[in-house]
Amino acid sequence: MAKQIPVYLFTGFLEAGKTKFIQETMEDPRFNDGERTLLLLCEEGVEEYDPSRFHDSKNVFIETLEEPEEINEVKLSSLVKKHKAERVVLEYNGMWLLQDLYNRMPENWIIYQEFMLCDSNTFLAYNQNMRQLVVDKLSSCEIVVFNRAKPGIDKETFHKIVRGVSRRTDIAYEYENGDVEYDDIQDPLPFDIEAPVIEIKDEDFALFYRDISEETQKYNGKTVHFKGMVALDKRFPKGMIAVGRFVMTCCEADTQYMSFLCQVPKDNHIAHKDWLDVTATIEVKNHPLYQGTGPVLTAVSFGPASAPAQEVATFY
Repeated sequence: MAKQIPVYLFTGFLEAGKTKFIQETMEDPRFNDGERTLLLLCEEGVEEYDPSRFHDSKNVFIETLEEPEEINEVKLSSLVKKHKAERVVLEYNGMWLLQDLYNRMPENWIIYQEFMLCDSNTFLAYNQNMRQLVVDKLSSCEIVVFNRAKPGIDKETFHKIVRGVSRRTDIAYEYENGDVEYDDIQDPLPFDIEAPVIEIKDEDFALFYRDISEETQKYNGKTVHFKGMVALDKRFPKGMIAVGRFVMTCCEADTQYMSFLCQVPKDNHIAHKDWLDVTATIEVKNHPLYQGTGPVLTAVSFGPASAPAQEVATFY
C-alpha cells in the first residue's frame, strides 16, 4: 500500500489572501520543518510567492496546474514522485468544484486540514452571485478566515451565511492591523434535543437533518416528531419506507431529497409521495439500505398530513 500523503488544502476565490497566508505558513519553521513539500498552485493571483523567504526552501517544490483536467490521479501522483514529496500544500482554484478534487486525487492523498480564505469586503458579493461555489467551499472546510476585516464588521451576517452551510466550521476575522478574532456567537438548535419528544417545526427540518447527519449518535434512543414526504422503493422490505423532505442547500439545482429509513406496520396504506405526520424512535445502527450506519426510525404513531407552506426546506 502506498504511503499516505497528507494534504493541506487552501480554498477561496481570487485575491482572497490565500497566497499571503500560505507564504507566511511556509516561512514558519514550526510548519516548514524540513519535510519535502509539494506546493501545488491552481491559479495565479496578483501576489507571487517568494520562495527565498521560505524556511528550509530547498525542500519546497512549486508546481502549477492551469486546467481542471490536470487534476487527476496520474498527474498528481507523478508530481509527488518527481519531487519525492512527503506532503502537499494545495492552493485550489475558487472556480473549480472541490468534489472534482476529492474524486480524482490519488487514494493515498488524505485531506489533513482544509482552510478557506475570504476577503471580507468581497465575500458577500460572491455569496450573492456565486452561491453554489461558496457553499462548495464552506461545506467541508475546518475554518474560514475573513481577512481584511474592518472594525464594526457585521459578524452576524457572516456567521449566518456560514452556519447556513455548516455548524462545525470555525470562523475567524483577521483585521487590517493583524489582529485576529474568533467568532463566539452562540448558535443553539431551534429544537430541544433533551425533550421527551423532539418537536421539529416545518421550517427547522433542514437544520435537524444536518445535525443528525453530523452528530448521529447523540440522537440514539431519542423520539422525534416531524412532518415528511414518503418515498417507496421496491428494494425496501415490507413495512420500510423513507420519509423526509426536499432540501435546498444553495440554489434550485442543488435541491435533494433528504430522508430517513422508517419502520411502519406492514399493513399500512401509505403511498409514494404522501405527506406524513410521524412520531418515531431513533436507533443508530448498521442497515444495508444505508450501506453502513445510520438513523433507523420506528414509527410510534403516524397519519396523513398536509404539505408544509414551503415544501422545499432551507437552512434559513
